[in-house]
Amino acid sequence: MAGHHDGELILKLYDLRREPVMRQARVDMVTKFHPKSFEDVQAVTKPDHTLNVAYRMVSSYWEMAAGLVKHKALDLELFAENCGEGLILFAKVEPHLERIRKEIAPTAYLNMEHVVRESAEARKRLEVTRKRLASMK
Repeated sequence: MAGHHDGELILKLYDLRREPVMRQARVDMVTKFHPKSFEDVQAVTKPDHTLNVAYRMVSSYWEMAAGLVKHKALDLELFAENCGEGLILFAKVEPHLERIRKEIAPTAYLNMEHVVRESAEARKRLEVTRKRLASMK
């Protein structure tokens, strides 16, 4: 059950997303990052890729936030109801997670994967996100 502390923390996370550089990075990840292959994901991890900074900023933000959930500093269900944008990024990379972890970073997206595994609400929202992304192809 979420408490007062959880509410304050979720609002702080929301506030951090409003910072101008982060806001632009989030827009870029939603509107410009559409990986169709592992190579597309791998490319964005290279320092010379135009979306590299945005990718690192947004992916690390959502992993940090999901880590708060994993370590019980933030209520799982409250987070699941408020992490739609994180689920968009997760859905985009999910088909490539095995190779990402093998060839790029063994700990990539473990925290968001934990949220999805532990929360029925997150799984439901991820399924909706997958369908939405598939219809945009």
